[in-house]
Amino acid sequence: MNYHKIKEYLSLYFIMGSVNCRDHNPVNVLKQAIEGGITLFQYREKGEAALKGREKYHLAEELQKICADAKIPFIVNDDVELAIELEADGIHVGQDDEAARFVRGRMKNKILGVSAHTIDEAHQAIYDGADYLGIGPIFPTSSKADAKKAQGPELIKHFRNQEINIPLVGIGGITSANAQEVIETGADGVSVISAIAGAKDIRKATEEFKIKFRS
Repeated sequence: MNYHKIKEYLSLYFIMGSVNCRDHNPVNVLKQAIEGGITLFQYREKGEAALKGREKYHLAEELQKICADAKIPFIVNDDVELAIELEADGIHVGQDDEAARFVRGRMKNKILGVSAHTIDEAHQAIYDGADYLGIGPIFPTSSKADAKKAQGPELIKHFRNQEINIPLVGIGGITSANAQEVIETGADGVSVISAIAGAKDIRKATEEFKIKFRS
């Protein structure tokens, strides 16, 4: 996979499922986020109230079409079977999900992202064929019930100092107010859930990230 292209995709990486949208329709949330300037979308349908079965599939299919029309990569979180069935652009797995080496074997020419919290995990993910690493949580977050303790932006710098040169995206509690700080420590982009999905004005909230990146 072309690392330069992956870095472009990671710039403003939006993660969302139906449980993150509160009073908004997920379809409308994604459309407005794309209008605001996101560069990649990950469908993450997890949590107590998450959709399952065909409902999950149908929402994924609808969101994928929106991404395709906008030429935005559509990534599936964790669910390898769903990603394969949809012929998604890629998949993202965590340390507790199916091992990255097996996922790579099943999705040979797709984008593979892996969450990493330590240098050892990063080296293993790279060996297994990851195209990028999700590093975090950077700041405290309520979007993931099982999130580990926040490490701060210095975590990204630590990975770079250990010569982890694969594309990196920071995740966890990132807002338009602190996103630039994450980029400055060596991340190629930021992953955002609630700062966009939970906003009253989705498009405006997304545009604020782009404005900060230009400043």
